[in-house]
Amino acid sequence: MLDLAKLARQMPQIGQQMQKDAQASIERLKTARHLLAQATQNQDTLIKAQEQWGDRLIFSAATPIEPLTTAIDIASAPVSHSVFSADGSQIAPSHHEIAYCYLINIGRIMLHYGQNLHPLLDSIPDIYYKSEDLYGAKKWGIRTEEWMGYKRTIAETQVLAEMACTWVNPPGAHFDSPNLAMTDGSLVLWFLETLPSEAREHILNPIIDSWVELQKSNIPIIGYLSASRSIDAISFLRFMACPHDVPNCTTFCSADNNKNPCQKVDPLRDSSLWNLVLKPNQRSALFRNNSKILDLYPEDQKTYFCYLHGGSEIARVEFPKWVAMDSELLNQTLSITLTQIEKGFGYPVALAEAHNLAVVKGGDRTQFFKLLEEQMFKSGVKNIGISYKEARKRGSIA
Repeated sequence: MLDLAKLARQMPQIGQQMQKDAQASIERLKTARHLLAQATQNQDTLIKAQEQWGDRLIFSAATPIEPLTTAIDIASAPVSHSVFSADGSQIAPSHHEIAYCYLINIGRIMLHYGQNLHPLLDSIPDIYYKSEDLYGAKKWGIRTEEWMGYKRTIAETQVLAEMACTWVNPPGAHFDSPNLAMTDGSLVLWFLETLPSEAREHILNPIIDSWVELQKSNIPIIGYLSASRSIDAISFLRFMACPHDVPNCTTFCSADNNKNPCQKVDPLRDSSLWNLVLKPNQRSALFRNNSKILDLYPEDQKTYFCYLHGGSEIARVEFPKWVAMDSELLNQTLSITLTQIEKGFGYPVALAEAHNLAVVKGGDRTQFFKLLEEQMFKSGVKNIGISYKEARKRGSIA
């Protein structure tokens, strides 16, 4: 139980600290704006320095492929269009339950606008109980709970691609109506960096296959990041702030330092700076993500991004290269994204509804294990029951 009286005594100190942080953030924004203006004038020189000294850097920075201060108006989507989204949730495995297994539930959404077609709103549950699902990843040093999360990522992508590519031109649809596949979160699979190569391939290959299927059907996919904490766009300004003749980090600076000379605006986020540049319904310059993990991606699937002012916040929108290089398709993609934000009152409605369909609530969990228990009885399994620890946690005797 939370002791609110004790908690209240800590609030004044927190408030004072937040006030200090807010003032410091204002100063960082002033510095960042000045660096942005300088970097815009020297952008080509800075990009060449980034390319030349990339192997000596101790930080990762995205590369702008348009002028840094770009701000392009995005129109609302055409009346007739379709949006697809998928999101996942799970019941994690536990040795304290009646059986050691896990469940992944994928919510899927298909919304048609201006086409007189019924939407699709449902979820697809899958139970994983075989030895290869529970223990197969141990050979790579991956815990079952981690592996469940990776399986969920694969399932989300596969369900999204299958749904979108199958229904891209359903009976009665306008064949020229644009389509968009949306997913919550980044298209850069950061977690792959720490995994063995064999495990990476096992996870990445089916995801790439799904993305390629979307490309073949000319259905752009985006990763939508609300309240993004990313700094790889603003990190490009570190080249402008570098006090040395060349950005040779390994010689002049150290990765162990809390703050090197070029980190004048740290820990300012990209969204905070682009909030000064963009007006509602505008997008920022396009950036190429330079994460090392993208070396494993096919060229067309490498991740690009921009920032989009949806009115209530600055969102980061990621998309593959084949979308970024097609200006007409990119504008169409961002216009549908913007319309989704408006319909969702600040957050894309398709993403919100896919999440709601995927969530496994407490009552759902109880019903799942009840069904499992009934099936175990029918199959003649004896000695069914939860651990004493789990039993005590469910009811206090104090």
